[in-house]
Amino acid sequence: MENEKAIGSYQVPLMMLTVITGFIAGILGSAFCYLAHYFHFTSISPAIILAPINGVWKQEWLGVTITIILYGLISIAVALFYYLLLRKKTSLYWGLAYGIAIYLVLFIGLPALIAGMKPIYKYDFITMLTELCFFIIYGTFIGFSISYEYNEQQQLKKTNINQ
Repeated sequence: MENEKAIGSYQVPLMMLTVITGFIAGILGSAFCYLAHYFHFTSISPAIILAPINGVWKQEWLGVTITIILYGLISIAVALFYYLLLRKKTSLYWGLAYGIAIYLVLFIGLPALIAGMKPIYKYDFITMLTELCFFIIYGTFIGFSISYEYNEQQQLKKTNINQ
């Protein structure tokens, strides 16, 4: 019985879970964006992140792999930002709002800074809708995962204090 308590009480630190969540969100998000781009739901290729670099390799397997890994690494920073600001929020709506905020920053605030990215009004409706949906799912995934685990760990701490 004592051994079960020791095994059951092991926790991965929330900061590590945040990093893992961010990396997985970036990898899955960019992989799904490649699929959406392949099926013409969006005219924005995830490889836009490699726009400043010249080379045909960007459209081959090496470019796709590097792009997916880069989005995973960038998503770690995005998840850590959520952790710092909103980890205590319990509603799914916070993650949804976070995804919309990222979308607005990327498509309204950054087109002038990102090579190859056009202003939002130059993209077709389907592209913008697809991208918005992806960012809502992305923000919700990051937000819910981090907030849920934070609240679970807080509940576990309360339970351990009461015992």
